[in-house]
Parts: sequence; structure tokens; C-alpha cells
Amino acid sequence: MFTSFKAICAATAVVGATAVAAQAETTLRWGHYLSDSPYVQTEKDFAAAVEERTEGRVKIEVTYAGGLGAGNELLTLAGRGAIDMAAVVPGYYSDQLLFWRVFQTPFVFDTPREAMEKAGAVDEQFESFQEELSKFGVKYLFHQPLGAYYLTGPDENCTTVEALEGKKIRSFGADIPKAHEAIGAVPVSVGVGDVYEALQRGSLDYSFLNRGNVLAYRLFEPAKFSCGPVMSIAGHLIVINERTFNGISEEDQAVILEEAGKAAEAYIDNIEKIEDDAETQIVAEGGVVKEFPQSELDAWKAAAPDMLQAWVDDMANRGLGDEASAVAAFLGDEAASN
Repeated sequence: MFTSFKAICAATAVVGATAVAAQAETTLRWGHYLSDSPYVQTEKDFAAAVEERTEGRVKIEVTYAGGLGAGNELLTLAGRGAIDMAAVVPGYYSDQLLFWRVFQTPFVFDTPREAMEKAGAVDEQFESFQEELSKFGVKYLFHQPLGAYYLTGPDENCTTVEALEGKKIRSFGADIPKAHEAIGAVPVSVGVGDVYEALQRGSLDYSFLNRGNVLAYRLFEPAKFSCGPVMSIAGHLIVINERTFNGISEEDQAVILEEAGKAAEAYIDNIEKIEDDAETQIVAEGGVVKEFPQSELDAWKAAAPDMLQAWVDDMANRGLGDEASAVAAFLGDEAASN
């Protein structure tokens, strides 16, 4: 009887250990609005590193091109737990992500690196940013940078403010359309995945994207000419459902956060090379990249309203003026003067 009892206990222990191991394994479903391309390689490396370092306890499956939801749906889906992670464009949620939206405000940052360095520090400086995401039930992991924005269209006359008057330009969010309207252009809301067809059909005269995405979506095929740079902003946020994150062991949580930090650093360090390499390939495949003169960019900025001050004013009307003013001061006098 004693031997049988020991055998039963041993079997129970094995079953229990197996059950615990099974429960410890988590597969995170990550919804992405962009297509799978070398441009998001840093995010793919992040997912692979998490799985490797957790020895498979945490696996991340990325579904690209809106397969788990459109770009303007992913934040809500992640917050509700319909998916576990999301790539969230703040400009798509300009009435919800009131603080994060500042990083997609035109003419605040001179370069993508400046935008990303500020974005990487702001979450540590101001609780408002994480609190804003917590209202949606998600936790911030890291920020994706964007290369400087270019105008991409079939007409090579995209190097002057005057030539852009009346042109239909791809736009998004609450602030970027104002920059386009300031020079008489017509902002048109078009999702990234629909830009190629819009250029083909003529419902857009110019796309408004960085060179990495011009290459990823092969926009140089219907639209040979890219003129820029004309604007620098930060890109999408990588977020995770808070309940999902809290259900992961502390050890694996630490791995996720550490790898997120590494991904953010890798993105900042590589953004210039990624964009320059993209331009080289665009030109090699028949595209033409033209410089948008600094004098014309200065004229564009002069015609546009003070976007940063407009953001502060809007936040003040919502009862968030003190926090917004502090954020604007943190972004620096040079950014505010633009």
C-alpha cells in the first residue's frame, strides 16, 4: 500500500508539474497595420528574442497588414483583450491619445532621431503618458521611429510649396491635415495599405510617407518621384494588454521589458541607415528621389500655424493645460520655436 501511495503521489506530481508548465506558456497575438517587410525587422527581432530568452514560455505571433484589425481599431482590440499586443499610431487616435499625439505633430521635430529621443524619455518624465494608455487597458513597451516624410507621386513638380497648391495629399490624424491645408493642398485620409491603389487611380496626387514605407509598399511603381524630406515625427507605439502582461511571470515580464528597451535603442541607432538603404533601392528600381529645398520647407513652416502651441491650447481647453505646457517645455525651445 505504501508503495502504491508513493506511486500515486509521484504521478500526481508529474501531472501537476506538466499542468504548471503548460499554464506558463503564453502565445501573444500581435496585431499590426503595416505589411511584413524589412522595415519592421527590429520588431521581429524583439519577438524572436523574447521567445528565445524565455525558452518558449512566451511566444509572439505577429499578424501583419491589418489581419487582426485595421490601424484605427488595434488600440481598442488590445485594450479589450481581443488581441494581446498592437502597433498603435497615435495620430489615428487624436481624440483619445491626447498626450501621445504630440509626437505626430508637424514641424515640432527637425529629425527622426530627435523625435525618438524625446519620445523615449517622455514616458519616464511624465506619468500622463502611461496613464493615458492605462485608460485603454494597455501598457507601453517601446516606440517605433519613422524616417522623415516624403511626398511621392507621378508628377516631379513636388519641390515647391506653390506646386503643391490644390494637390491631393495623403494625410491622417488631427494635425497633419492642418499642415497640408496651410499651403492650399487637399488632405485625403488614406490607410497605408491603400496608398498604392489611390496613386494608381489618381485619388491621390502624392503619398505622404517615409522612404522605408515607400519601398515596402513599392509606391515608386505608380508614383516615380519622391520629394523630401518635409517632416519628422515619431511612429507607432508597441503596447501590450495590461491583464495579459500581469499574468506573465515576473521573470518573463523582465525579459519582455528589457528586450523592448533594446528594440527601442536598435531602432534609433539604425533609422538613418534603414532609410538611406531604402532610398538606394528605390533609385535602383527606377524611382527618383528629389530634395525639397530648405527655403521651401521654411516657407511651409511659416505658412502653417504654431502646431505645438495649438496642441497646448487644445489640451488647456480639456483641462490638461499645465501638463501639456510642461511637456512642450520638455520638448525644448528649439522645437517650440518651429
